[in-house]
Amino acid sequence: MNRIATVFVAGTLAFATASPAVSGQAAPQGQAAPAFKARKLTRAEFDALRANPATLLVLDVRRPDELISIGGFGAFLSVQAAELEKNLAWIPKDRAIVTVSNHAARAGRAADLLTKNGFTVAGAIGAQDYEAEGGTLVKFTPPAPRASSN
Repeated sequence: MNRIATVFVAGTLAFATASPAVSGQAAPQGQAAPAFKARKLTRAEFDALRANPATLLVLDVRRPDELISIGGFGAFLSVQAAELEKNLAWIPKDRAIVTVSNHAARAGRAADLLTKNGFTVAGAIGAQDYEAEGGTLVKFTPPAPRASSN
């Protein structure tokens, strides 16, 4: 499975039809503009998208240790940001995509890459931002190591 992105299913996805990414986000006063064009979603926007699981794919671009230490969403496709471009063929094009990282910086860059390659992207979201806005993340426990058979 080294070339196929691992799919984690830990709950039920719920998503609605999403609009394509939009550019021209204004940065909050005193902060630099984001280094991506994709729309950064709020908790409410993301929760609205989660109302219909058949139309959305959540693509988490974080490392496994971040998923374990921070948590994530109930069901998602996991492809690390550094591996995304070489795994585009494995990502479905029949759904709108929301990309996920901790604070949406990597997710935004991933969303831009996907948009450039013909995917429909609803936006990017930060898992920690979602939690800070009152959302609940799923906490993951890594599997126990396998006992060696000597």
